[in-house]
Amino acid sequence: MSILMIFNRQPYDSTDVTWNALRLAQTLVKQGETVRIFLMNDSVDLARESCIPPEGYDQDLKAMLKALIASHVEVEVCGTCMARCGIHRNEPYYEGANTSTMAKLGQWVAQSDKVLTF
Repeated sequence: MSILMIFNRQPYDSTDVTWNALRLAQTLVKQGETVRIFLMNDSVDLARESCIPPEGYDQDLKAMLKALIASHVEVEVCGTCMARCGIHRNEPYYEGANTSTMAKLGQWVAQSDKVLTF
């Protein structure tokens, strides 16, 4: 099964939404599912080296995403959002998080068996 996960929220936004989405992605990969992740809006900060846990937060979300990339999860990041969204606007994305387009997202949505948004 092909599962597309679309992230929209700032990684550290005083909730565990992003953390739980990444945990779900890890679980699905371990179960043998094909998972792809598309980051847009403020979630694009997750693909930047400057994304660090705030004081007192016990999870490194950037490290979790990098581990998924190392497990061959495709990660695409909205190119338009690079300059428009996130706390760290205009900072580049790290290796494995590919600058992408709405056309690519549309293609992934059409090809996926399930689409989840966070």
